[in-house]
Amino acid sequence: MAEFDFNKAIARIPRWLLLLAAVGTGVALLRFGVSIAGGFLLGALAAWFNLKLVERAARRVTAADTGSRSGARGLFIQFSGLVLGGFVIIHFSGFSLPAAFVGFFACPAAVLLEIIYELLTPNR
Repeated sequence: MAEFDFNKAIARIPRWLLLLAAVGTGVALLRFGVSIAGGFLLGALAAWFNLKLVERAARRVTAADTGSRSGARGLFIQFSGLVLGGFVIIHFSGFSLPAAFVGFFACPAAVLLEIIYELLTPNR
């Protein structure tokens, strides 16, 4: 049995997420209009950015230089900026807030797609 490569699986998740963002935005645009599609796209892009922040935080934690309080503070500030910036953009743009929340769930959906992909792909 071939050994599972976590690095390849983790590298595919952002691509799944961007695929879901594109497809979801297109469907929302055709079915519900610009406000919902824009909200979904903003939520999915925020999920992608959040995934990158979490990935960077995990790499920092597992690096040799652990225990840095300034690094943790910087990550907290970046995440807070992401959340506040997202709410400001949604509030002033007129995009749908519920659609943005649905778009944020593109990340867990991308992980589920990766799991299904790994289950259905023959052993290498």
